[in-house]
Amino acid sequence: METTMFSFPHHQTLTLSKPYNNQFLFKPIRTRPNFIRAAISRTKKEETVETVKTHLENCHLLAAIKYTGFTVKQFQDLRRSLPENTRLLVAKNTLVYKAIEGTKWEALKPCMKGMNAWLFVLTEEIPASLKPYRDFQKEKKLDGNDFTGAVFEGKFYGPDDFKALESMPTRAEIYAKVLGALQSPAMGLVSTLQAPARDIIMVLKAYVQKLEEEQGQ
Repeated sequence: METTMFSFPHHQTLTLSKPYNNQFLFKPIRTRPNFIRAAISRTKKEETVETVKTHLENCHLLAAIKYTGFTVKQFQDLRRSLPENTRLLVAKNTLVYKAIEGTKWEALKPCMKGMNAWLFVLTEEIPASLKPYRDFQKEKKLDGNDFTGAVFEGKFYGPDDFKALESMPTRAEIYAKVLGALQSPAMGLVSTLQAPARDIIMVLKAYVQKLEEEQGQ
């Protein structure tokens, strides 16, 4: 029996045998080179970075949650408990940082240690978006899995600063406050204008919307 060896360094080696009737029989000897695994890994990393960037396009707040100790079931239950205007992603710190580097979200750098799950809040209603995790944390007794930090309006909030985020007024409360101030004496308006820039913007939006609705009637 004649046997000839052909080497294909990029993917496999074939053994050609001529057992009978001058017909070649191919016997592939398959291998899994390291460069294939490396290419797959690189592709997955690039996809993760792009996913983070996509979530950030309409994001108002990005928070990190300590992920160590979560079971698969707990993570699935948590995802189901979150509102539709949030996204939860588990990704390596290095990949998340690559996506936020050079942006206002880079302020989240202090959280780039340990294992984190990343919560993307895609609405201005910050307290209502954070509350479901607080409820889940309390129900499952996950005291050790707290928020490790967040970025809102380009500012970093550490674990001890979350009360400020969780006690922010709702949009409806801000609208009521602004509209009331616009109809009150000048001192009331001055007091409102001393509020944070975010509140003033929301107030003006509410007033413009009110005028548009009145003109449309």
